[in-house]
Amino acid sequence: MEIWKRNLWVLWIGVFFTAASFSMVIPFLPLFLLQLGVEENTELWSGLIFGSAFFAGAIASPFWGRVADKYGRKPMIVRAGIALFVIYTLMAFVTNPYQILGLRILQGLLSGFIPGAVALVGTNTPGKHVGYALSLISSGSAAGQIAGPLFGGTIAHFVGNRWAFATGGIIVGLATLLIIFWVREENFKPSKEKGSVLKDFKVALNNHTFLLVLILTLVVSCSVMTIEPVLPLYVVKLSGSADSAALLAGIIFSLPAIASVLFAPRWGRWADKVGFQRVLFIGLLGGGLGMLAHVLFAHIWGFSIIRFIFGIFFCAVYPALNGLVVKSTPDDFRGRAFSLNQTANQLGGMIGPMIGGFIGGIFPVQVVFIATGILLLAAMAAVHLNAGELKGGKIRRSLAHGK
Repeated sequence: MEIWKRNLWVLWIGVFFTAASFSMVIPFLPLFLLQLGVEENTELWSGLIFGSAFFAGAIASPFWGRVADKYGRKPMIVRAGIALFVIYTLMAFVTNPYQILGLRILQGLLSGFIPGAVALVGTNTPGKHVGYALSLISSGSAAGQIAGPLFGGTIAHFVGNRWAFATGGIIVGLATLLIIFWVREENFKPSKEKGSVLKDFKVALNNHTFLLVLILTLVVSCSVMTIEPVLPLYVVKLSGSADSAALLAGIIFSLPAIASVLFAPRWGRWADKVGFQRVLFIGLLGGGLGMLAHVLFAHIWGFSIIRFIFGIFFCAVYPALNGLVVKSTPDDFRGRAFSLNQTANQLGGMIGPMIGGFIGGIFPVQVVFIATGILLLAAMAAVHLNAGELKGGKIRRSLAHGK
C-alpha cells in the first residue's frame, strides 16, 4: 500500500477515536457537575467549562502551528494525543468544578489532534486525491461524533461518568499509539524562517485568498453553532414532551453526522474533479436553504428529514474549506495555516452559541434558524463573488509569505 494511503486510513482511525473520546465525555459534563454537588449557577459553570476550551484553543493554535512547521505535523499530533490522554484520565478524579475548568483550559491550550491530522493529510496526499482524503478524514470525525455519545452514555449509565472519562482517555491513548507506529510523514520541509505568531497573522492578512478562507471558516462555524442552545428546546416544542427530549435531541443532532459519513467522501471525489470552490458554493447553498427550511416543519419527523438533507449538503463545506487552505498556502506555512484556520473555527464555535442564545431569548426559536440560514447564504455569496480567486489554485509563494 502506498504511504499516503496507509497514512490516510491510520489517521482516519485516529480521528475517529479522538472524536469519539471527545463526544463520550464533553456532552455529559453538565450532568457530572450535578453529581459533584454543583446545584447553584450550574448553567454558568457549564457555559464557562464549554467556552474556556474554545477560547484557550483559539489563543494557542497559532503557536502550535508555528512549531508544527518547524518540527513536523506528526510530532504535534502525538503531543496533542498525549495531552488529551492525560487530561481525560485526570477528569475521572476531579472533585470540584474548578478542577474541571482548569483541565478544560489545559485541553484548549494543548489539544490539536484533529487539525494536525488534517494538516498532515493535506500535505502528504497527492494533489489529485486531496479532496477525497480531506473528506474521508471529515467522515471519520463525524463517525466518532455519532459513536461517542452512545458509548459514553452507556458507560456512564452502568458504571458512572468517571469511568466514561477514563475510557475516553484510554481510547485517545490508543489513537496516539497508532500515529506513533503507523504514520510516516513525508514531503516535510522544515520552515527556517524566524518570526512570531504576530508575523503569521500579518502573513495571513497579506494573503487575500487565505484571509477569505479564514473569514468563511469563522462565519460558517459561528452560524452552525448558533442553533446549539435552542435545538433541544425546539425538539421539546415539536415533540410535545420533555420526557423524551434528551433522546430525540441526541438523535436529531446525530443526523447531519450520519449524512457526513455517507456523503462526505463522494463530495471529496467530486471536488478533486471540479475544484473546491464549486463544491463549497453548492454545500453552502444547500446548507443555507436547508437551514431556512427547518422552520417549515411543525412535526418532529419532517424536521428530522430536513436535518438529514441539510447534513448531505453541509458535509461538503469543511473539507472544501480545508482544501482551499492547502491550495492557498505554501508547504512550509501549512501547519501555521491550518492552526490559524482552527483559531477561526474555535472563535466561531465560541461566538455562535452566545448569539443563538441571545436571539433565542428574545425572539421565537425559528428566528435562530432563519438567521443561521442567512449567514450561510451570505457566505455562499462571498464564495460566488470571489470565485475566480478561490478557483485559481495555489498562489505565488511570495504572496503567501506576505512579500
